[in-house]
Amino acid sequence: MGLLSGKRILVTGVLTESSIAFHVARLAQLEGASVVLTGYGRLGLVERIAARLPQPPPVLELDVTDDAQLASLAERVRPHAERIDGVLHSIGFAPRGALGGAFLSTPWADVATAVHVSTYSLKALATAVVPLMGEGGSIVGLDFDASVAWPGYDWMGVAKAGLESCSRYLARYLAPRDIRVNLVCAGPLRTIAARGIPGFGDFEDTWKARAPLGWDSSDCEPVARTCVALLSDWLPATTGEIVHADGGLHAIGG
Repeated sequence: MGLLSGKRILVTGVLTESSIAFHVARLAQLEGASVVLTGYGRLGLVERIAARLPQPPPVLELDVTDDAQLASLAERVRPHAERIDGVLHSIGFAPRGALGGAFLSTPWADVATAVHVSTYSLKALATAVVPLMGEGGSIVGLDFDASVAWPGYDWMGVAKAGLESCSRYLARYLAPRDIRVNLVCAGPLRTIAARGIPGFGDFEDTWKARAPLGWDSSDCEPVARTCVALLSDWLPATTGEIVHADGGLHAIGG
């Protein structure tokens, strides 16, 4: 019996095998879950990557800024899963102008895009799947430390701070439905998203020098395991929490 035996998990954000979401989906299946993936834009690519999972899952289109797709999500999931027990929110984007040190000159349009896709989407996704979570469950989002200002991270850092606050409010309002909402705060990993962050190598150097447990930016497994644990029934009284899977750096002074 695996941690997720009999569970049905919806996973967003799989784009390549280096995606954290891919490793969560893989581990979820190995722990006994059935998985449904969502993808945005390049669905053919997502389907090819999905075929590399232990059990190729169905792939549904989902643009989290499209109200019509969100409204129809539960209806489109039902043929593959009558209910959903867990959801991974692995969605984030900021336009180039919102990153890289141009914080003071970033236009509102770029900020709005970053906040819509990276912050508000957690609430939008949660409310879209609530009809499928009648027996309760777990929503897990992916975070990066927003307690400090990182060089070049700029408005994505602001969006992540909003994500952290959003998760706490969702935890408050979804608790009566027995739905837990938590974030996993990961260290820097070499994903497609990371490649778009100017100076990502500096993040890697910081973790390599300071993380007391060490940090391998090419290994998504520790973060994926943390997500799977939160998606399971083993933390039934944990909600509104930010669980760090960062080699311990968050707790160590400079």
